[in-house]
Amino acid sequence: MLQCSKTWISTAAAFSYSLLRRNSPSFSTLTPPPYRKDLSFSFLQPPPAAAMVPHPKDDAYLDSVIPKRIQLFEAIQAQQLAHRQSLPSDPIKITLPDGKVKEGKTWVTSPFDVAKEISKSLASNALISEVNGVLWDMSRPLEGDCELKLFTFDNDEGRDTFWHSSAHILGQALEVEYGCKLCIGPCTTRGEGFYYDAFYGDLGLNEDHFKQIESGADKAVKAKQPFERIEVTRDQALEIFSDNRFKVEIINDLPADKTITVYRCGPLVDLCRGPHIPNTSFVKALACLKASSAYWRGNKDRESLQRVYGISYPDKKSLQLYLKRLEEAKKYDHRLLGTKQELFFNHPLSPGSWFFLPNGTRIYNKLMEFIKNQYRERGYQEVISPNMYNMQLWETSGHAANYKENMFVFEIEKQEFGLKPMNCPGHCLMFQHRVRSYRELPLRLADFGVLHRNEASGALTGLTRVRRFQQDDAHIFCRESQIKDEVTGVLDFIQYTYDIFGFTFDLKLSTRPEKYLGEIETWEKAEAALTEALNEFGKPWQINEGDGAFYGPKIDISVSDALNRKFQCATLQLDFQLPARFELYYSAEGEEGKREAPVMIHRAILGSVERMFAILLEHYKGKWPFWLSPRQAIVCPVSDKSQPYAQQVRDKIFQAGYFVDVDTSDRTIQKKVREAQMAQYNYILVVGEEEVKTGQVSVRVRDKADSNVMSMDSLLKHFKEEVEAFH
Repeated sequence: MLQCSKTWISTAAAFSYSLLRRNSPSFSTLTPPPYRKDLSFSFLQPPPAAAMVPHPKDDAYLDSVIPKRIQLFEAIQAQQLAHRQSLPSDPIKITLPDGKVKEGKTWVTSPFDVAKEISKSLASNALISEVNGVLWDMSRPLEGDCELKLFTFDNDEGRDTFWHSSAHILGQALEVEYGCKLCIGPCTTRGEGFYYDAFYGDLGLNEDHFKQIESGADKAVKAKQPFERIEVTRDQALEIFSDNRFKVEIINDLPADKTITVYRCGPLVDLCRGPHIPNTSFVKALACLKASSAYWRGNKDRESLQRVYGISYPDKKSLQLYLKRLEEAKKYDHRLLGTKQELFFNHPLSPGSWFFLPNGTRIYNKLMEFIKNQYRERGYQEVISPNMYNMQLWETSGHAANYKENMFVFEIEKQEFGLKPMNCPGHCLMFQHRVRSYRELPLRLADFGVLHRNEASGALTGLTRVRRFQQDDAHIFCRESQIKDEVTGVLDFIQYTYDIFGFTFDLKLSTRPEKYLGEIETWEKAEAALTEALNEFGKPWQINEGDGAFYGPKIDISVSDALNRKFQCATLQLDFQLPARFELYYSAEGEEGKREAPVMIHRAILGSVERMFAILLEHYKGKWPFWLSPRQAIVCPVSDKSQPYAQQVRDKIFQAGYFVDVDTSDRTIQKKVREAQMAQYNYILVVGEEEVKTGQVSVRVRDKADSNVMSMDSLLKHFKEEVEAFH
């Protein structure tokens, strides 16, 4: 434990902080309101001017805490540097990805030194390194022979680190400008940007605060603050962060054997496992995107925090392009388009559960119908399972211990029941209900059952975060020897579906984490099977070491839409633990009485149908392809004389199985066509006296000005071809 007085403040620490305070804007210019964001909207709307009231910053807290943390950090850092300098500098070999070997010395040579030796450009652009599979700060000395990789912003590892470090820059601005208590600040799981959660008391942040926050962040960037790292004991960590109960809680919850690290950039000293970019000057452009409320640790019974989201880039042009793309995406927000096209709505009497109107239901059913047709071709068997179960089921599955707070639980006849948040335990009961033979495997059970998850009200966001939803959920029970073929089949299913939607996707293999269940040999066999399946699939993929679930390795599928946004929709997860928990067995091949446990594969292609609906609506910008459209055609008679024929055309198309309407209003034909285009009908069929005589229709495609005259038979043949081609 570091021996020093908590009340003593080093001259250097106090001086550095006083300079920072001197350069901060006067607080009297601020008028932040006691404002909470309505989380049903993506971006904040400024509150009425009357709501703006001053919010005092806790200067006494900052004057005490920041210099104290800097002083403690510097003292520990000096001790660790002295210890490192006392260690022998032995020669080491550093192997690069291309097989070349560089010479170095333990506790002296850093990844930055190696990058500088390779090229000046690499040294200027490398953000982070990987040493023997572990992400490593560029300035951190190497400790022995190693394999070294270097990453720039062009790599996922580099981008994630860049945005994580940007979160620290944001956190620094928030703490200095508002005197808040920082909680957590990661890069976002969707793979774009970052956020920082902090406790502000009664203050609610909104867009009016962003300029001041960005100004504070800009000061940190211009100061070229290095990211410095120290390792601390639990007691040292508790002393450094004794004034922040949120950090104290995190520290106390860390495993006893966990290495605790603390990072500093300028006045910010933060609990963080790292690693980070070399210094703040790499972040040439940073912007705040939105602010929202969030619960501490996602628990609605805990403190209400403010979450500020941000984005950053190594150059201003990239930021401008991103913000332009974001503005474009706002025009196609699924909630706006859904209202405009009368697809769905929500009601305060059932928060998080959406009402699908007739047109929305057509799309919803089409998506499920598409998957169900594929199930028949791919050997899946559809099942129906109960919506609620006695909690004994969830105790067996482990969800009662690890997921209960996200479930809707209630009492029936003095027994506790829960609505199912997922289908897998129910499918285990289906497998278990009679003796199974190896001849039945692989057994592919598919279920569109309704699921409920008790999401916090503040987290509910349109169709993308709901409480009631359906998934194209399926579980494959198979033998170990069948894993590769089953995984290959799922990957092919994903490829087929996403090609039709016009998505591209990336693949990552997430392997055994530090904490895992089961035998290493089983894990290694499963990872080898997944690797073989990915190689056979032929699409580039990356390895994500140690990021698998505790119960099995997985393949992460990241989808990119037309607006170049990334989403996680499909799931492909191996599970050794649920079969063990439910004691699932099948009669094995060979000697009589021999039993073996199946491997369980969790998989979904669409994921949540609601979420996929929202993604597709924005991806197509409201212009549904014909096969999926709820408004495939509309017949527009030129005058009253052609209305009877228009109705006949409508009836014939309807009987052929398509969604078709007829406009019998007294508007001019020009207005009818314009209205039909605005309503996103794929085909506009104009019929006048000439069409009545010939028994034809004048066909106009939604976004084209020209038209073609077609017979009804030719039109229906064309419609059939469009649907079969998924156009």
